[in-house]
Formats: sequence, C-alpha cells, structure tokens
Amino acid sequence: MEKDADIVIVGGGLNGPALGVALAQAGLRVTVVDARPAGARAEAGFDGRAYALALASKRLLSVIGVWPRLEAKVQPILQIKASDGVAGQGPAPFFLTFDHAELEEGPMGFMAEDRHLYAAFLAAMAESGVRLISGETVVSQEVTAGGVVVELASGRRVSARVLVGCDGRASGVAQRAGIGRTGWGYGQTALVTAIRHEKDHHGIAQQFFMPSGPLAILPLPGGHLSSIVWSETDAQAQAIQALSDEDYLAALRPRFGDFLGGISLAGERFTYPLNLTLANSFVADRVALVGDAAHGVHPIAGQGLNLGLRDVGALAQVLIEAQRRGEDIGAADVLERYQRWRRFDSTALALGMDAVNRLFSNDNPVLRLGRDLGLGLVNAVPGLRRGFMRQAAGLSGEVPKLLQGVAV
Repeated sequence: MEKDADIVIVGGGLNGPALGVALAQAGLRVTVVDARPAGARAEAGFDGRAYALALASKRLLSVIGVWPRLEAKVQPILQIKASDGVAGQGPAPFFLTFDHAELEEGPMGFMAEDRHLYAAFLAAMAESGVRLISGETVVSQEVTAGGVVVELASGRRVSARVLVGCDGRASGVAQRAGIGRTGWGYGQTALVTAIRHEKDHHGIAQQFFMPSGPLAILPLPGGHLSSIVWSETDAQAQAIQALSDEDYLAALRPRFGDFLGGISLAGERFTYPLNLTLANSFVADRVALVGDAAHGVHPIAGQGLNLGLRDVGALAQVLIEAQRRGEDIGAADVLERYQRWRRFDSTALALGMDAVNRLFSNDNPVLRLGRDLGLGLVNAVPGLRRGFMRQAAGLSGEVPKLLQGVAV
C-alpha cells in the first residue's frame, strides 16, 4: 500500500525541520508533526532565547538553504573565554581563550535567536515541499508491513516507511518504541534570559565556572546584548526566579562582575531543570531518534543543538544513500548504520560534559587550584588549544557530508 510519506518526523523544534528539509531536497517525501501552532515562535518578539551554532552546523544550514535566510541576523563568536568564576570579580587569574584567528575556517560559531532560526526553517520547509502538520500531537504508533503508522489526537493517521523522533528528552516516540533511558539529574536549574550591557562584547563568549554551576554569557547582535545561561542549585534557582527584576539583577551582578559595565534585563526570564538523559538505543523497528530524544546533555558547552544537527547530518546521509541504492530505508541494517555512527560519539561527549560540570561545580580549594592550572596549561599549548577549538566547532571525528558543507 502506498505510504503517505517516506519519513514522518515527530517534533517541529529545530532538529526536526532541519532533517525534513535535508531529506525533502533529496527527493524523499517528508511529513513533520509539530504540537505547536505553525508560526507562533517565528512571529514572536525578542525574548532572549538563543542558540550557539558551531561552524559545522552553519555549514549544514548553508547546504540546505537555511543559512542565507539567517546570516544577517546572527552574531559571530570571535573568541571564547573560560575560567573559574569569582563572585564579584568575573574571571579568575587562570583562564582559557579560544580565538577564531587560530582556525583557517573562520568564526568558531554563531549566536542565533530561536525566533529567527525557526522562521528560517519554516520558509525552507515550505520551499522544499515538507508537509507540516502543526497543532497536533501523536497518541500512538504502530509498525506495519514495510512501514509505520502514527495516529494523531484528532484521529488522523499518517503512514510512512520510517518514523523519526525529534520530540525531546521525554520522547513519546522512544517510549512507544520501548526504548528505555539512562540518566540522572544534576540538582541544578538553568536561569535563562537576555541582558543589555554598557560595554561592547566584541563577539566574545564568556564561561565562568561558579561553585553552584556555570554561568555562560553569549554575545548577541548589536554589541550590547547578551544571552545568559546561569546554572544554580534547584532551590537557589527557584528563589532567584521568584524575585522581582530588580532583585534578580542584584543576585546576578556579583556573579557577572563589571567587565561589561552596567547591566539591565532585556528579555523574558526562563528556567530549565538540568539533567543527563541518554536513550539506551538510538533506533528500534522502523524508528530512529535524533537530538534530545537520543541524548539530552548539560548546556555547559552549548553543544545541545549542535549534537542534534550532527545526528541530522548523519541520518540524512544514511537514508539518502540507502534510497539511492534501492534499499528499504527503514530496514534494521540501514538504521543500524546511523546508530553506529552517532551513538558512541554523542554518548562520549555527553559524559565528558557531565564530568566537566562535576569537576567545576564545587568550591574545593584543591580542585580549584588543579582546574585553574589545567586551564592555564591548555591555554599555553597551541596544539591542545586548537584541538579543543576544532572539537567545539564540530570539525573533529567522522563528520557527515552536510556538516562539511557538501550535499549528500
């Protein structure tokens, strides 16, 4: 029986549309099911939510035609500075600096607002022929002969050859496929907002490792706006979030320091509980998981979306090449190629970020000395520093063609 689509993707955040566009441009029929109403995020005003896009992610977006819609609205990351944070003083004496001038390829990454990213994906989906079903949730899924069928809350049914879960850390696709998860909470919550500051950030991203959790200060376009991701213990974060804007800033200033001059709130205030959650398998019968559905990681290095886009590049390449060879794109051996490619890399990186968070989220004076000396050592050795930079830019390991800037 003819399927409604070759691939049905559940989840319309960012990874789902990216995968949908990449597959549709290769001639596959794609349906994306998004629980949110179409355009709601794209039409929103500035609220401070933003993502760090690694250089490799920018290449993928360029190949699938999203980057030209976004390029004028992003902030290049020209330097990254990481250090132990000292309340009231900003960075500690020993720090690590990554400068884009050490990479031949250009800036290590770019900051892009959520609303601009989503608007660019909406336009790209429409242009490439992706069918978007918005405002609908999936209530069941069933593997059939040669395919899979999902049922929506409205009673509508959609059949395809492959089902892809891009539906986040509590992935319903994974649960219905019988895929368990391994993970733990950090006892930390991220406070996310945007700030306006007196001095120009000059495209520099800052990461202060405070005893209660890291504070990331990420440059936004215009020079005087930054997005912050501020991790605190759950109880402290709850108390801070309940404060007035004035008192919220009073709590932030001692941690932030004065290196950017006076600061004020410029966006809405959000909180996100922090945890590590890894799917025990990235694939099941006719099912593949991408992004947070496969691996929800600590935001300590801003790699969450970039990890997801590496999944997108790998799965798109596997499915497109299988289709061209005349294979069944939903066959177990085809989907297993994707799992072999991505599971070890993403799990290793997730556990590495977990270890860094545990090492830095304390005030043990012995560990603090070791951390500071380690940061200083890496900063002093160009080879080590370049290795970290290439990893952060997504240029190391087996890189999918789309992340190399090459069409599949």
